Amino acid sequence: MTALTVEGLTVHYGGVRAVNELSFEVPPGDAVGVIGANGAGKTSTLKAIMGLIPRRVASLRLGDIDLTKVPARDMVRHGIGYVPEGRHVFAGLSVEKNLLLGAYSKPWKKETRETLDQVYALFPVLGEMRERLAGALSGGQQQMLAIGRALMCKPRVLLLDEPSMGLSPKLVEDILAVLRRLRSDGLSMLLVEQNAKLTFEATSHCLVVENGSAAMTGTSDKLRHDPRVRQIYLGL
Repeated sequence: MTALTVEGLTVHYGGVRAVNELSFEVPPGDAVGVIGANGAGKTSTLKAIMGLIPRRVASLRLGDIDLTKVPARDMVRHGIGYVPEGRHVFAGLSVEKNLLLGAYSKPWKKETRETLDQVYALFPVLGEMRERLAGALSGGQQQMLAIGRALMCKPRVLLLDEPSMGLSPKLVEDILAVLRRLRSDGLSMLLVEQNAKLTFEATSHCLVVENGSAAMTGTSDKLRHDPRVRQIYLGL
């Protein structure tokens, strides 16, 4: 059984088709990447899976759960964590309150505190700044907070949209280390990125999208050395 199955996903913006009959799977405990140039349809793919934008899809399943008619507000309850592009932390709330909001779909109990402690272990800097306002954090710290907030719901699948955007090379390496650790812990992930190097190193399989369609698929190791990826990605 796959963790996440997407078949025939299509998204239109007016008369423009941003995503065209896209199909892929995320195996249990594995990480799949989606790469492509700006405007290729990567972010639209994640937003469509989450139900945040209108879409047409033949099949959308989380394990054996049919998600085709599940509203966006209930995706978290079914086990999908989402790290949006641009982080979107609650700037006027503390780090800890931001994290606790990530667990809104679950009743407060001992496990919630244990999950919070696990997030602080994964991101020690968040533990040190737990009382600081999220708006006062650096871009890299806010990205860690956005990931930690998504982990608070104990997701079955984690969707990440451009987690390296705007970060320094050192912070990109830090995010890569976190993604590798989550993958080694058995968390299924779908990573949308423009940073191909990060994607190839964080995932086992990749989907290369061009103009909303799947141009290539394969193992990350194979695609990173394929000259056609460079041609699609850079237009060379």
